[in-house]
Amino acid sequence: MSVFEATAGKLIGPTSGGTVTQLTSKATGVTLNKPSGQITTHNASLAGGAEVSFTVTNSEIAATDVVIVNVASGATTGTYIASVSAVAAGSFDVTLSNVGTTAGEALVLNYVALKGASS
Repeated sequence: MSVFEATAGKLIGPTSGGTVTQLTSKATGVTLNKPSGQITTHNASLAGGAEVSFTVTNSEIAATDVVIVNVASGATTGTYIASVSAVAAGSFDVTLSNVGTTAGEALVLNYVALKGASS
């Protein structure tokens, strides 16, 4: 069975995932070798108008994949924007932008990798 599953009227995507938590700061890299999952960030403060990036090491990721990330919970509404800022074989980078005022929250980020190809 493929890691992707399709049923009429149902969502399509990976059928396996995992969780990981940053240990020391919002810039600390994490490892999660699953096609989807949740990353809980450290609760370190991030100043308003500031950005921080971290690397997710993931053996499931190819350089041609598309990785999507969003803030699931833990954040004051409208304070953070999460984006994938780079994708490489074996990893992707997540950038958190604080568009509000200084906040120290542990965010839960959802991500999913979609398989891509260049030919």
